[in-house]
Amino acid sequence: MNIHKFVMPEVIFGAGSLKQVGESCIRLGATNVFIVSDSGVIETGWLEVVMDDCKKAGLKVHTFSDITVNPKDHEVEKGCQLYVEKECDAIIGIGGGSAMDAAKAIAILSTNGGEIEDYEGVDKINRPLPPLIMIPTTAGSGSEVSQFSVIVHTKWKKKMTIVSKSLVPDIAIVDPDTLATKSALLTAATGIDVLTHGIEAYVSLAATPLTDVHAQNAIKLVANYLRPSVASKMNKEAKLQMAIASLQAGLAFSNAILGAVHAMSHTIGGRYPMLHGEVNSILLPHVMEFNLLANPKKFSEIAYLLGVNTHGIPEVEAGKQGIESIKQLLKDIDAPDSLSKMGIEEEVIPLMSQMAIKDACMITNPRDMTINELENLFKRAW
Repeated sequence: MNIHKFVMPEVIFGAGSLKQVGESCIRLGATNVFIVSDSGVIETGWLEVVMDDCKKAGLKVHTFSDITVNPKDHEVEKGCQLYVEKECDAIIGIGGGSAMDAAKAIAILSTNGGEIEDYEGVDKINRPLPPLIMIPTTAGSGSEVSQFSVIVHTKWKKKMTIVSKSLVPDIAIVDPDTLATKSALLTAATGIDVLTHGIEAYVSLAATPLTDVHAQNAIKLVANYLRPSVASKMNKEAKLQMAIASLQAGLAFSNAILGAVHAMSHTIGGRYPMLHGEVNSILLPHVMEFNLLANPKKFSEIAYLLGVNTHGIPEVEAGKQGIESIKQLLKDIDAPDSLSKMGIEEEVIPLMSQMAIKDACMITNPRDMTINELENLFKRAW
């Protein structure tokens, strides 16, 4: 008998759900909340909405927004110091993956102490975390429902992947209205991250029937709604469906883990201040071509979900057509197509390969990969 575990937070979903945050904090027993955000969220006004709702609920509020793209270890340490100084008892993360991952990391240090690098890997957290509420403002990272936090170690120039069920938030508030304030570039980048989450979770060695259903729907929704979401900030239906896609992809990869695309993109993100989704858009087709051999059936099913007519076509050929469909989607949304154009030097590829092969996400990649094969994939993407 196969036994599968599936973890997820309470989810509050829908337009206007942002104003549920104060009541949610009260239900978790909070009195003095610490809100982690970034400058982009402040500019759009969403942080103010969250603060106002918390204050209306009678909560004390403190904010921390010194977070950059790909949050750093020293930013987390600074946030933790402020959290402890202000004697807060709950944490809200609002923003993209950077703000939410930083919020989770601050929570780790606030009760477990030490350095954030101490928790790299799987199940290194020993003490309970403060109550966590995550509010995504992009359809992308899935951090609002996941057991992941990814933080850059500035000295090592690498992204540390922290995996623990302790990092699954207590409550995720997903309000599609927040997506209307994102640029076409950010919408595209985060949308490709959603697609990558769905695909890598679907072919992961740790995939189960419980994760497959979420991955499948996420892939299908991205295929149908990412283009119109990039095209117009005001397309409410596209924003709604991409919010669902991001949520379901997050549930899928949180439980099935990921693969080589993320292992490789983590190493790049640790050295270069690039949008995670843009790196994924470059790597995804190359990794899919490599992994196709490992599970032609599932890659054929991915092609079908992307809209390819797979009837009567051999699985391998259908999988190849699915990869071509993704390449066309990337072209349509003007996603970057090479690492060299993004300013990555070819001479760092051997070092990045050595780091990526050790990333936790490589464990569940469907096809075994040697260091030479990984290096060749980087070079193909370069």
